[in-house]
Amino acid sequence: MGDNNRRRVASVGFIVIAGLVAPLALGLGATPAQAAGSCTTQVGPHQKQVEKFLGRPVDGKQSATDCKAIKAFQTKHGITPNIGYAGSVTWGVMDLMNKQKAVGRTPNKSGKCPVNKGRIACVNLTLQLSWIQDGKKLVYGPVPVRTGRNGYETRTGLHKVYWRHINHVSSIYNVPMPYSQFFDGGEAFHSVGVSMWNPPGSHGCVNMTSSTAKKYWSLLKTGDDVFVYGRKPGT
Repeated sequence: MGDNNRRRVASVGFIVIAGLVAPLALGLGATPAQAAGSCTTQVGPHQKQVEKFLGRPVDGKQSATDCKAIKAFQTKHGITPNIGYAGSVTWGVMDLMNKQKAVGRTPNKSGKCPVNKGRIACVNLTLQLSWIQDGKKLVYGPVPVRTGRNGYETRTGLHKVYWRHINHVSSIYNVPMPYSQFFDGGEAFHSVGVSMWNPPGSHGCVNMTSSTAKKYWSLLKTGDDVFVYGRKPGT
C-alpha cells in the first residue's frame, strides 16, 4: 500500500465511543432483568470470586453492601447493566486484572515478543498488556490496554509505526484519537477517555490512558517495530 493510501486509511482510524459498548453484557443471557439504577438482590454465578476480589466477606450471599461494591466497580469500568450482579462479564474483568497484576515486571517472560529488534512495542492480546523494550531491556510498562472487540480484532504479527498524528480525529466517528501512532492500516496506539477494562473493546486500535499514550509518543518514532500476539478473551 502506498503512502497516500496508507494515510487515507489512517485518517479513518478505529475508535470506540461510549454509546457502542453497552450491548455486550446484555447479550450474555445470565444477567437478571432489573430497572435502571436499581441494585439486584440475586446471587450471581461468580458471587464468591467477586466478593474475594472486592475484599468483601466471602459467603456467597448477596447483601446490600455487596451489591453496592459490585455496582461501583461496574460503573467505574463501564460494565452494563451496572446493577451489582456478580455475572460472567464482571468476573471476567476482575480475573483479567488479577492475571495482569501477576505479570509484574516480567511481561516478556515467555519470550514471545522479539528481543533482537532494538526498540519495539509489544502487545499481548491475551493479557491485554503492552510494554516497550529495547533488546532484552524493559523500557516502559507493562501497562493495561484495550484492544479490538470480537469482529474487529487487533491484527497480530510484526508491524512498524508508519504515521504519527498527535491530534488525530476519526473521520468515521468524528471523535478525537490523541497521540495516534499508526502501525497497521487504520490500527494505532492512541488514548481514550474510558477504562482500559471497559467491555467489549475497540474497533481494532490499541487504546491507552492519556498518560500511557503520551509516554508511548515520547518513546516511539516512525519506523519502530510493533509486535502483536495472542488472542483477546471473548474474541
